[in-house]
Amino acid sequence: MAKKSVASLQTGSKRLSKAVKMVRSPKTGAYTFVESIMVPELVDEFLSKK
Repeated sequence: MAKKSVASLQTGSKRLSKAVKMVRSPKTGAYTFVESIMVPELVDEFLSKK
């Protein structure tokens, strides 16, 4: 299950996006959030990974 929350960030001449994904722990079943700042083209790939 992915929580798609993407914010656009601009630093100088580079355009970046911040993606937040909700990941379930296999041991406890609790959810945690994984955040990553990346190039906008890689956001869909990041969110589709398990």
